[in-house]
Amino acid sequence: MHEGERVERPLSVESIETIPLQVPMRFPLGTSAATVRAAPLLLCTLRTREGADGRAYLFCYSTAAMRALDLLLHDAAEFIAQRPLTPRQAAAELARRAMLVGVTGLVRMALSAIDIALWDALAVAAGRPLAALLGGTRTAVPAYNSSGLGLMAPHAAADEAARLLTHGFGTLKVRLGHPTLDEDLAVLHAIRERVPGTGLLADYNQALTVADALRRGLALQDEGIAWLEEPIRHDDLAGNCRLADALDVPIQLGENFNRPEELAEAVDRGACDLVMPDVARIGGVSGWLRAAALAAARGTPISSHLFPEISVHLLAASPTAHWLEYVDWAGPLLRHPLQIRDGQAIVPDRPGIGLEWDPDRVAFHRYDRRH
Repeated sequence: MHEGERVERPLSVESIETIPLQVPMRFPLGTSAATVRAAPLLLCTLRTREGADGRAYLFCYSTAAMRALDLLLHDAAEFIAQRPLTPRQAAAELARRAMLVGVTGLVRMALSAIDIALWDALAVAAGRPLAALLGGTRTAVPAYNSSGLGLMAPHAAADEAARLLTHGFGTLKVRLGHPTLDEDLAVLHAIRERVPGTGLLADYNQALTVADALRRGLALQDEGIAWLEEPIRHDDLAGNCRLADALDVPIQLGENFNRPEELAEAVDRGACDLVMPDVARIGGVSGWLRAAALAAARGTPISSHLFPEISVHLLAASPTAHWLEYVDWAGPLLRHPLQIRDGQAIVPDRPGIGLEWDPDRVAFHRYDRRH
């Protein structure tokens, strides 16, 4: 984790370009909270005085959030423009400026995108992949397919699971939270029957009460589930502590951590066994580096949430790297989509993160032009 500090250099932002997109999902994702059929993605390109472009993108959850994030990104880039700043200096100044409205939610996501793009530009200027710039030595990271398996009937889940086992994936994530435990179990049994030997991770998207999570967790741990993700509210640390104490199946938290210190608190209180920060919520690359160092100091396995093209570099440089969550939502927009071989995400060897937009596909999916 010290390599990133050593190689960080100031950059001067000249301008920012953002492009809002609506990209249909190959596998609509139904969770206990909502069903998403198209991914609202906001592409970000920072131009620097040093001549290196930095790129990032955000999964915005809704088109309304995407419009707000667009405004926040332009405001943030304008504030730091024309001044030489390292990514961490820029992050600190932007966080200080946003303190009155709160550095959380959409504000955090916008500042994370700026941070990611600055780190990308820094690696591009150095002519090195971001993973190498951060001191990472891994060339591949274990990945599971999370592109589908939303809430659905057992036969549909079994069919979709078989389709998701491409590129040698051996592990899938399944969303649970049906009205009854029997329905959850029926889905798991249908998948097991169709694709025996497949590793399964269960995500409840915060759908359960503590009592229901305990009852379902006791049943699921006999089904060979590798982790139980967000069974209850992510911020109910006391409730998650009860579950972690009572269950053998590991509790996974992290996609809603707003800053690295929340990761440390959850682990220290015993609310989870595993962590999976979201690079757009934890504070971009700078926030991830701090989170990964805190996880490493506690010996806690760290996985990623969404953004596989970015996260593969971060996990390659994380001492306790565990799993990369793979989704294919941004793949259709890229000249060089993330490569998966034998269930491993290959760390790109191109300078920076390796994000290069395909102009024709981007134009086709532009939200502002189509709506």
